Amino acid sequence: SENTVCPSPGAMTQALAKEVPQEEGEGGSRRSSWGLLLTAGLGGTLVALYAVATPFVTPALRKVCLPFVPATAAQIQNVLRMLENRSGSLVDIGSGDGRIVIAAAKKGFQAVGYELNPWLVWYSRYRAWRDGVHQNTKFYISDLWKVSFSHYRNVVVFGVPQMMPQLEKKLEEELECNARIIACRFPFPCWIPDHTTGEGIDTVWAYDLKHSKGCKTKSLEVTPETES
Repeated sequence: SENTVCPSPGAMTQALAKEVPQEEGEGGSRRSSWGLLLTAGLGGTLVALYAVATPFVTPALRKVCLPFVPATAAQIQNVLRMLENRSGSLVDIGSGDGRIVIAAAKKGFQAVGYELNPWLVWYSRYRAWRDGVHQNTKFYISDLWKVSFSHYRNVVVFGVPQMMPQLEKKLEEELECNARIIACRFPFPCWIPDHTTGEGIDTVWAYDLKHSKGCKTKSLEVTPETES
């Protein structure tokens, strides 16, 4: 019979001691790699969320909050009704996702939108291109209080009550007498609307500045000829 050589207990202990640290080291390295990947993934996700959410949250931190609330189909139709028989340039103050600007461009207006949220501006430009009216539309990332609206004949406003008094004063100072201002959701505090349409949140008020501003058309004075 063959003789089997059994290792001594001391030799077995030494062998295990050499193998166990190596296995633990490999496992720890794997856990460390997964930890780094998870940390990097979580960090990237947080950065992406911050980049997307900040333009929507920042307006709420301003003195006058102008949140993004998409215009309803009824509101758009009511605005277009108030623009019938009108021409010239049009601006939407706080244009959001560009619905009003695009709808006006389809009716032949050279339409411009001002919006503080860059994501909404980029999306508006995409929608205008998709709908084939990008040549008749422009969208700007800008604070409405830092823009002059003096060269627009038609102004659309989706405002909130807190901003309407100050905006009323700004528009009265900047716009020409032939301008029409269309307010959605909330009317201006001092002006008396020339036209109103819609119900509830879809109500739209139209103000002809020549009436609200008290503009007068100068008449030509004819001086009688005197005989010499």
